Amino acid sequence: MLLLSDPSVSAVPVLESGEGLLDLQVHGGLLVDMRKQDADGAWSRLRAGVLERLLRAQAALPDGMRLLIIEGHRPVALQRHYFESYRAELGELNPSWPASRLDDEASKHVSPPSVAPHPCGAAVDLTLWQDGVELDMGTRVNATPAASANACFTASRNIPAAARRRRDVLGEALTRAGLVNYPPEWWHWSYGDRYWAAATGAPAAHYSPK
Repeated sequence: MLLLSDPSVSAVPVLESGEGLLDLQVHGGLLVDMRKQDADGAWSRLRAGVLERLLRAQAALPDGMRLLIIEGHRPVALQRHYFESYRAELGELNPSWPASRLDDEASKHVSPPSVAPHPCGAAVDLTLWQDGVELDMGTRVNATPAASANACFTASRNIPAAARRRRDVLGEALTRAGLVNYPPEWWHWSYGDRYWAAATGAPAAHYSPK
């Protein structure tokens, strides 16, 4: 399993495409949840290339099913705060862990700031919506490995069969549209960032932090 803390991810060069961040509340077609709303409106913005692929994925979903966007762009400072706070929490719970393990374990839930896809506008946290209801995907969005007994891992079998089928439907649509999943988080998908490039063998990432 490729983690964001792997040196092969940070080694990927970035050739910035210059694409702007589009506000999903203005560029319609996708449902945007308000739970991660911030004062600057960052959460509802994504790069044009990501939005294009999300719309393509949504069109491939079964009738009546839609994507629900939870969070897109995240400022670098906020990403750093999330990572350092979670890493410190793990350190308090596991004082014998060396720094390298803390980095690896923390990166299963929060991306290291230097390679994080969210600050690039390249990553989206999402789930499925149908008939006015957010569907059960086995865990809540942003569940931690410890709190969910690793059920947050995309391939987990430690979830109900119906939730497993929904994850498969979501994954097939997004993968065919060109996005890649971060395996510890079933809800996290990205395109054009360093992790995407490392996972697909692309020679360079398209997006740098904005």
